[in-house]
Amino acid sequence: MGAMSDTTKPNTLAVPAAEWLKTLAKYREPDQLRSIYELAVTAAPFMTLWVLAWLALSVSFFLTLLISVPAGFFLVRLFLIQHDCGHGAFFHRRSANDWVGRVIGVLTLTPYDVWRRSHSIHHATAGNLDQRGIGDIETLTVREYRALPYWRRVGYRLYRNPWVMFGVGPAYIFLVQNRLPFGLMREGWLYWISAMGTNAGMAVMSAILMYFIGVGPFLLVHLPIVLIASSIGVWLFFVQHQFEDTVWDGAKDWSFHDAALYGSSYYELPLVLRWLTANIGVHHVHHLYSRIPFYKLPQILRDFPELTQVRRLTLMESFACVPLCLWDENRRKLVSLSEALAR
Repeated sequence: MGAMSDTTKPNTLAVPAAEWLKTLAKYREPDQLRSIYELAVTAAPFMTLWVLAWLALSVSFFLTLLISVPAGFFLVRLFLIQHDCGHGAFFHRRSANDWVGRVIGVLTLTPYDVWRRSHSIHHATAGNLDQRGIGDIETLTVREYRALPYWRRVGYRLYRNPWVMFGVGPAYIFLVQNRLPFGLMREGWLYWISAMGTNAGMAVMSAILMYFIGVGPFLLVHLPIVLIASSIGVWLFFVQHQFEDTVWDGAKDWSFHDAALYGSSYYELPLVLRWLTANIGVHHVHHLYSRIPFYKLPQILRDFPELTQVRRLTLMESFACVPLCLWDENRRKLVSLSEALAR
């Protein structure tokens, strides 16, 4: 499928999406010192905040919860460094990317090799209606939803309920689902080793901390941080693809480059949140060229300001995405359940 016209795809660039690859390629090489710096200024504050949250227990659990919020954001930032490692974008050597990613995976409760594989499938199939299922938020078309029996409609509405999507769901994914290589169980031993190795690392880390500070204090500190981080992470992933003028197509019309650039949002966050989320809001550029380190994405927007007008979504605008849950193939946009049924 070629680049669509402005009438069917608003904010479309004059240059076809695929032609941006040559332009973006010059930003792909990581800066080793910068990568080490970003890792240090993320890990050190996270560990400091974790200790402060533990010390705050002697004052008030409420104070611990307050400290858990910034700690959760730093854990998200660690996850996004793990994310760049999975794309081979953080260090020059693959082994460095993989082992840093695996170690961080113990903190983020995410088996690195399992996640890397499922995430690569997500990148390769995002926006393809005929290849949904791995690494995505489940999204039905209006026609598919109407064809479901009543009980499955209820299940889909429950799945899409904000309390499930951003509360129960993230907790289940990171605490339960990630303990096994779901979706890749028959794909080889690597994924089982990844999941079990991460579980073992988590068990050792937890046992050591429980030994020194106690089981109760450990759970009161670590669980809130993990739950906050998991909800933030799922929210970010949600708004990066679940917005009104995203792109979905059947396989015969689907284009990787168009789906990457126009099916992903530019989530324009305030400066502090932009830093804490490692520029993941520049998601349209990331999907188009995933080998670019996150710390180079702002430079791309400065060099090519036209990219800031593509699928731009502000923090306030993003909350309107929550009810959108069905892809309307006729109007080519994501719609709410009430809007779909009204038609």
